[in-house]
Amino acid sequence: MSSTMLDTMQLHLDDIAANDSISVLVIAATGKAFSAGHDLKEIYSHDTDEETTALFQKCSKLMMSVNNLPQPVIASVQGIATAAGCQLVASCDLAVAANEAKFGVSGINVGLFCSTPAVALSRNVH
Repeated sequence: MSSTMLDTMQLHLDDIAANDSISVLVIAATGKAFSAGHDLKEIYSHDTDEETTALFQKCSKLMMSVNNLPQPVIASVQGIATAAGCQLVASCDLAVAANEAKFGVSGINVGLFCSTPAVALSRNVH
């Protein structure tokens, strides 16, 4: 999830939260992936830690907005959801997964456990 995507999604979430005529939000994607998480090329291009921190703060705000949206939020997962993508799914009120859907919390190219989704996952996986 690039910074631009996070900004766009946040604007839409803010609009939806203020719109009483919308009764439910379904977050869906097309293609092989629901979301592979953060754009690692963008993160690696940051010159300062502050830029990366700002990106993660945007992501945290987005996840909290999903969690606090007055309307129920459903993730419709057709493919892989990893790292922040998995966090997005876990932040929703309900997830509907296709048989082909896969979930993971690894930083694909980094090989580390992505700890940020842990809170949302621990609240929803029993």
